[in-house]
Order: sequence, then C-alpha cells, then structure tokens
Amino acid sequence: MNHYETVFILTPVLSEAQMKEAVDSFKAVLTENGSEIVNEENWGLRKLAYPIQKKSTGFYSLIEFDANPETIKKLETAFRRDEKVIRFLTFRLDKYAAEYAAKRRSLKGAKANTKEEVKEN
Repeated sequence: MNHYETVFILTPVLSEAQMKEAVDSFKAVLTENGSEIVNEENWGLRKLAYPIQKKSTGFYSLIEFDANPETIKKLETAFRRDEKVIRFLTFRLDKYAAEYAAKRRSLKGAKANTKEEVKEN
C-alpha cells in the first residue's frame, strides 16, 4: 500500500451539510476499497487563484490515506462524476513527503492542545 494525499475543491454554492456529505461520500469510496484514512482536513471556503467555472471561491478539503493504486482510479472516477467537484489532485507521497505530512499533523495537534489549555485558563 502506498501513502496518498488528495486535495479537492467543492463548489461554493453548497451548504455546510451538503459539503460534509460530499466529503463523506469520497471517504466512503476509499474505505469501501480497503483504504485506511490517516488524516482529514477541512480548509473551509477559500478564494481561488483564478476563476473556475465562473466561481471565485470554493470549499477546500484534504484527505491523507493509505491505498492500493487501483483505488485511486475509482476515487478519481468518483471525483469526475460528481458535479460538486471543481478541481482535484491526488498524488503519492514519497518517504520525505510522508515524514513532512506526519510532522505537520503532530504540530497541528500540538497547536490544538495549547489552544484548549488557554481556553481552560
């Protein structure tokens, strides 16, 4: 199994519930095909670098997972069939990128813990 990361942009006209439903459907495609989801991040509504389909913003999501190469074909087919997806990019992480992703996750977790400690005080 290889370590992959996929980033996709959903159309900004979706409600929060519709956006979460779309992300869950892509996660379901992964889990149904024997993938293990390592990390999921919702980056929220962000401005696009350039207009895509006459839209200037979109909901960004990132999913890190371990999967077989055949699973990637099925995931990308699901992205292409879903009209909510504006753009997507899936790539295999080499050992250095995987280490960096793990480091980024641990730093994110450390920041979340310090924010919780500040709120408690």
